[in-house]
Amino acid sequence: MLTDLTIKNVAIISTLHISFKAGLTVLTGETGAGKSIIIDAVGLIMGCRASSDLIRSGEEEAVVEALFDISALPGIKLQLAEAGFESADELLIKRSLSRGGKNRIFINGGMATLALLVDIAPRLINIYGQHDSQTLLKPENHLRLLDAFGGTGEMRQKFSALFGRLTTLRDQRAGFELAEREAERRLDLLSYQSEEIAKAALNSGEEEQLEEQRQLLASAEKLGGVSSEAFDRLYGGDGALLGQLRRITGSIAELSTIDSSLRETASALDGAYLQLEDAAMTLRDYASRIEADPAALQRVDDRLDLIGTLKKKYAPTVEEILAYKSTIDAELEQLHDREHNRHTLEAEQHRVEEEIRQLGEELTAARMQAAVRLKHALEAEAHQLAMKGAVIEPTLEPLTEPRSHGFERVEFLFSPNPGEVPRPLGRIASGGELSRLMLAIKQVLPDSDVPTLVFDEVDTGIGGATSELVGRKLKNVACGQQVLCITHLPQVAVFADQQLRVEKLITDGRTSTRVLELDLNDRTSEVARMLAGTTVTESALKHAAEMLAATHRA
Repeated sequence: MLTDLTIKNVAIISTLHISFKAGLTVLTGETGAGKSIIIDAVGLIMGCRASSDLIRSGEEEAVVEALFDISALPGIKLQLAEAGFESADELLIKRSLSRGGKNRIFINGGMATLALLVDIAPRLINIYGQHDSQTLLKPENHLRLLDAFGGTGEMRQKFSALFGRLTTLRDQRAGFELAEREAERRLDLLSYQSEEIAKAALNSGEEEQLEEQRQLLASAEKLGGVSSEAFDRLYGGDGALLGQLRRITGSIAELSTIDSSLRETASALDGAYLQLEDAAMTLRDYASRIEADPAALQRVDDRLDLIGTLKKKYAPTVEEILAYKSTIDAELEQLHDREHNRHTLEAEQHRVEEEIRQLGEELTAARMQAAVRLKHALEAEAHQLAMKGAVIEPTLEPLTEPRSHGFERVEFLFSPNPGEVPRPLGRIASGGELSRLMLAIKQVLPDSDVPTLVFDEVDTGIGGATSELVGRKLKNVACGQQVLCITHLPQVAVFADQQLRVEKLITDGRTSTRVLELDLNDRTSEVARMLAGTTVTESALKHAAEMLAATHRA
């Protein structure tokens, strides 16, 4: 609900703050005091078109702020969170207009777009009476109202889900048919690639092993020559190192028998001899195994060339080439199964289309029956609200193609006078008639997901017993929603839970507006003024007190 409204420099309003309560709030006051300006300010919060003409004379900027309690509106909280705004139990919307054209919108302190405001605000508050932000003027809302009345909302949701499934299937078929034209060419290409990679019989880690093998084969002559020469110098040739070391080892061993301090040196030399002897034997065996093999080297080079070619074509490594083959093999399997998939897709589409047809026919029949009942219910309410003879015709226009909501477009047609052809509401209904029509709808469909309703001009052209009836109906709506109403009728004002008087003041040659919340005594005086006009008599005060007392007793 709307808890607070702050207006600065809008038209004749300099600075104004209003705190609203739950239930029915009426705004009363003399004509021209600024009541409609307050509604215009609420319209700005709803995202209505902003004009610099609204800015107070002599000022450069106008600002409107509205604070809402959204603790019972989890959907709004979620939408705000998804849009990146702080989500709490209170929602502050601020809109500023400047003469320079820099108009800004803030939601909970963060800058927001007009599109987001236009999306969120109608879920918080709706105005009935002026031709801005009108639920009744938008035919897309009429179907929702009819479904709510007829209890077909669940059926509509099921239809919408089926329609979404059908749309997905159609998109899949369109994509499938497009792919079918490319399928054969794609199949040939992928088959060739898969066969080429399979024929290569690649193994993970193979390239590293081949590179090592190639290096050995390419250096065979050098490896054999150097290892053989090393063996000869250590062991095999004249003057070999091991022969010399054996003589030295024997001499030092003989000396160690004389001087025991040389025993450790003799042992070390003996150990060195044994190690070098082992190394020499290893080099001999290694040299005997090394043999140049140009054919083997060529085979390794050919294999590496093949791997290099595949890497250029498919992926940087053997492992990635093998992974690519797995991917294209899976796609090949899908391509081979495409005929089966196509038949499955067609069968599913036909099944969903038939289900949509059957459900759509049931939904249309239910809506037609609901439209008759809604017509009678709305006309009965409208006739009580000073629209005797008014005709309200919920029409169902068949669509050439079904949409997510069904097989028909719904629009409420209206004729205020007998004998006139009903026409769309936006073309024929006045602001007061729209307000009363919405009030009638609220009697027939009391539940609503919009927490705050604003009725302007609802009392236009009515009086007497009808005025009291309008007040009672507004009070009835206010049992479930917050209702704000501008009225000139005391019979309406006395039903308020909160009454605000809008006054125009002139200070230092400037006109401004203020709003006062009235207590019971003030309300008695204000209702008496509304009854008697400029001269309030004792009789008017007594009558006003009786009216207020009667509504409180009721």
